[in-house]
Amino acid sequence: MCLFLFFFPVFICSFMVAAPIFGYLGDRFNRKIILSCGIFFWSFVTLLSSFITKDYYWLLVLSRCLVGIGESSYSSISPTIIGDLFTNNKRTMMLSVFYLAIPLGSGLGYILGSIAKDAGGHWYWALRVSPMLGLIAGTLILIVVPEPKRGIADHITGRIKTRTSWLCDMKALAKNRSYVFSSLASAAVSFATGAFGIWIPQYLVRAQVVQKTAVSCTYQPCSSKDSLIFGAITCVTGLLGVVIGAVTTRLCRQKTERADPLVCAVSMLGSAIFICLIFVVAKKSIVGAYICIFIGETLLFLNWAITADILMFVVIPTRRATAVAFQGFTSHLLGDAGSPYLIGLCCLLLACTAQY
Repeated sequence: MCLFLFFFPVFICSFMVAAPIFGYLGDRFNRKIILSCGIFFWSFVTLLSSFITKDYYWLLVLSRCLVGIGESSYSSISPTIIGDLFTNNKRTMMLSVFYLAIPLGSGLGYILGSIAKDAGGHWYWALRVSPMLGLIAGTLILIVVPEPKRGIADHITGRIKTRTSWLCDMKALAKNRSYVFSSLASAAVSFATGAFGIWIPQYLVRAQVVQKTAVSCTYQPCSSKDSLIFGAITCVTGLLGVVIGAVTTRLCRQKTERADPLVCAVSMLGSAIFICLIFVVAKKSIVGAYICIFIGETLLFLNWAITADILMFVVIPTRRATAVAFQGFTSHLLGDAGSPYLIGLCCLLLACTAQY
């Protein structure tokens, strides 16, 4: 846990710094070349990190920083390419397929990483398998993926397609209320998921100790059963949430033009209710708590593809990469970059208050 809380901010901070740079580049230069270079860079750094010994621990920290730079390239640029290849309901579905890769990739990463570690006999073999997949993906992007003209799917022509300065882009985005509020909502979701992933497994372990169905762990290594169950639930709910969100939005658009924000609002409110219920139900039943986690996370993950789709609708094509990058920057800055520490600090303060 301590190592994760140390590595995580290093990755997030480098991601946040690099994202606006790639957003700027993505609005002005060939996107698939930038995308491929980012993936190749990520693969190269990950492969090199597998050869770092414990005597050079600081190099491992640096490698996590560089990985954040690589990841920020394709997270900022990929949605904009999809936005220029498809439109309307088809774009929603394609963005959903793209965002399905987040939980699916996380789950496969755990599985393939464990298999590689067991087969090779050491953890660093897990870091030698994933770069090979990255190299294949980067090569396929260069060969197969087209570089669409910005705005071609929306049939946008004329003055609106003219590139403007970065400062002009930022002023326009700051005045775009739909973009600003959807970015703040993304930050709220990121805040919840960041704290959720760190502290909920520990909370469930302590709940079982209170129920006397488990013994308190005072020496390492402790059982990772609850973390594994929570990880599996997160992967499944991520897949379900994205699919349900896309289908629900598509159906609701037949009734109202405000389908996207309404689905996001209802799902977030529903998620908040079930997340609060976790802390009530866990006192009596761990199974009941897992059911609440399943429903709460599914509702929480409904927003991923829909939020990206809202951005494509409200931001002109020549500013989309910058918009995606700064939405990611805001989500991490106000969200998961600090939420695990803030919740941990609140726990310590409450514990100190309870003692007195």
